[in-house]
Amino acid sequence: MILNFSILLLALLILGGMFVPALRARPRWRAMVTPLASIIGSGFLVLGPILEVRFGAWAPLAMAGLCLVGWLFGAAVRNNIAAEERPDTALISRVEQLAQIALSFAYVISVAYYLNLFGAFAVSLTPWNSHFMANVVTTAALGVVAVAGFGGGFHTLEKMEYATVALKLAIIGGLLLGLAVYFGKTATQGKLIFDPGQLGPWDSLRLIFGLIVTVQGFETARYLGKSYDAPTRIDAMRWAQMLSTAIYMVYIVLLAYIFVPDALHLTETSIIEMMRVVAPILPAMLVAAALAAQFSAAVADTGGAGGLLSEFTRGRLEPRHAYPVLIAAGIALTWSADIFVIISYASRAFAGYYTLQAVLAALQSKGLKSKAFWVLAAFGVAMTVLGIPAEGS
Repeated sequence: MILNFSILLLALLILGGMFVPALRARPRWRAMVTPLASIIGSGFLVLGPILEVRFGAWAPLAMAGLCLVGWLFGAAVRNNIAAEERPDTALISRVEQLAQIALSFAYVISVAYYLNLFGAFAVSLTPWNSHFMANVVTTAALGVVAVAGFGGGFHTLEKMEYATVALKLAIIGGLLLGLAVYFGKTATQGKLIFDPGQLGPWDSLRLIFGLIVTVQGFETARYLGKSYDAPTRIDAMRWAQMLSTAIYMVYIVLLAYIFVPDALHLTETSIIEMMRVVAPILPAMLVAAALAAQFSAAVADTGGAGGLLSEFTRGRLEPRHAYPVLIAAGIALTWSADIFVIISYASRAFAGYYTLQAVLAALQSKGLKSKAFWVLAAFGVAMTVLGIPAEGS
């Protein structure tokens, strides 16, 4: 009872702190909210059980690897933000166009990913908890997004972004407190679990490639040019990645050693069952966080994809006319693939986009820095080709 109260109190304090006017008035904090929301929102809840089951005691190392890969590609994107004022060559313009196409394609898959998580968590605590009902809810949510986009209703939904981020960070704070207390109790009893993991080095690397979407989202800072100057966007991305890395690492370290890995029951909502053991209040809080985070992320990415397609066609295709097509693709993915496969597809799509960002950075740099970005681009190609899904139950 005391732990439940403490978790709720901490969440409320963080939520209140997020709305302090002095914090909200800071331009760099406001700019940081968008990439932070994307990074934390895309895979926080599903990633923990995947790493715990597949990597065991090595889960923190796998998480560190994912964050490092995200940071390196973030460096390429930051380099490209800094180079925005330089005149483009024909080659750079062509690569930039290809990157926009790759990003819009990645957004289409990520919308299906977000709303499949939305559907799964929506039914997780109900008597109708099944893959079929989760797909029904996902399809309905995709329909709502399509109608809102076609009718011009995105603007109202997008205003909810800050409130969604605040709620999500508040609940994550409560989750970490619960995990820390449970970890401490387990450690003092000498019952920490050090599982060797299920995968060999090669499959481990390929699975990490297939999970890059879970730390994706930092690139959104590049597309805030109408609201913030380049130095602000660069700092916002850097701080968003550092804060999200700290949150992810603490989360995985606390989670990896307190549960017996259960590969037979690995699902997209495994975290719910895990947290029932930690504190009774956490499952409902996590469902609330998941619903808010995944729906707002889906709205943002649908809007992003429509905008990119409109820009690529030079206005011949209006964003609102692209939304139904994008959502139809999401519905097709929902009914033809499970969430772990969709995560892998999304990861490979974003890896393709990051590869092109690394190519752009290499073309706009010189010397050793340029060579480093070419190596990063080659690594991105390997991620695009070799990524594999986590394979749930």
